[in-house]
Amino acid sequence: MTCAFQSPLLFRVYCSTLLTALTLTDTAYAQEPPPALDAAQFRSCLNGLHRSSSFKAITADTFARYTDTLAPDATVLPLLNRQPEFTMPVWDYLAVLVDDERVADGRAAYARWQPQLQQMAQQTGVAANIIVGVWGVESNFGQNLGGRSLVQSLATLSCFGRRQSYFRGEFAAALRILQEGHIAPEKLTGSWAGAFGQTQFMPSTFFRSAVDFDGDGRRDIVDSVPDALASTAKFLQNAGYRRGEPWGFEVRLPPGFDTGGASRKAKKSINAWRRAGLTLAGGNPLPDSLPKAGLLVPARGGPAFLVGRNFDALYSYNASENYALAIAHLSDLMAQPNARLGFATPWPTDDVGLSRAQNRELQILLLARGHDIGSADGMIGAKTREAIKVEQQRLGWKADGRAGQKLLRALYGD
Repeated sequence: MTCAFQSPLLFRVYCSTLLTALTLTDTAYAQEPPPALDAAQFRSCLNGLHRSSSFKAITADTFARYTDTLAPDATVLPLLNRQPEFTMPVWDYLAVLVDDERVADGRAAYARWQPQLQQMAQQTGVAANIIVGVWGVESNFGQNLGGRSLVQSLATLSCFGRRQSYFRGEFAAALRILQEGHIAPEKLTGSWAGAFGQTQFMPSTFFRSAVDFDGDGRRDIVDSVPDALASTAKFLQNAGYRRGEPWGFEVRLPPGFDTGGASRKAKKSINAWRRAGLTLAGGNPLPDSLPKAGLLVPARGGPAFLVGRNFDALYSYNASENYALAIAHLSDLMAQPNARLGFATPWPTDDVGLSRAQNRELQILLLARGHDIGSADGMIGAKTREAIKVEQQRLGWKADGRAGQKLLRALYGD
């Protein structure tokens, strides 16, 4: 994945890869050992930062309070430079992000916060189920907020590694959050790259989109669910979310339709798509609920979708079409109690991904075979992938470390 910086949250497609979206720990892909960092160089860098224009709003007392005894965290640098061992297919991505557990938790959260969500929807135009969908994908409804000190991580990344200019802006924003008393110091924790709170805002985004919904005088996106959800709605409103429009819908393509040029950006009228032979997935005519839509085909031969401006707003939260599709699908399941996981058209594979519950089953089987992978937590990290490779080799398969249905069935059959 690459990082575009046009939007304050687009950076997270790089910096929080699989932290919140896949509910994996940030050590899952840290294969290389952390480098040795020079303490004197770190201190010199911090002194220079305080004198720079980016930190002009930060008082000397604030800067000293949070940096005088600060040591760099070398473990963030391998995460900054990491390259995933394999590219995750969309069917694996969605299998772990939108599973029965998350749907059940999401429906409970949707019901629990319904009065507040409806008020947010009325104020911003962002549908209540969409707000809950973002919450579920970003932090599993507040269960995975990340535990690293933002000040330590952002200070380290401001002085070492790549993208220092970007991180320095976020470091200054984090110190401003503390200086103004928005979040308590012990609560300002999150991902290795600075995303924090129930819906994982970067510090600079906090100042653009965070709101005090519960009326206590603080914009608390960590401990106040209403503040966090209302802030997410505000972000999506600012990103161009359109009241009353769906994100899109699954469609059926006519025989022989060429998807080679499919793009969500190449939007056409619904009439144009009708003339091209597209229908809803069940065969019914396309509705008039979108003025224009682009064609999204995540995997050739798999499900296809017509998506509108609201899908683009979801994409702006974290620049990944698969990410936006996960929110969209989870959101639909929130609003439709009888809806089931998956799409009308199957994915083009005979080995779909595993849910978190199935990942735990797989890990239990690996532990029973003597593999030292830690606990069966449902998160496929480096140790689990290495164990999978061993089992794949034993089975005479390609050893790519991927957890799939075929492997789970094979280990059950042993």
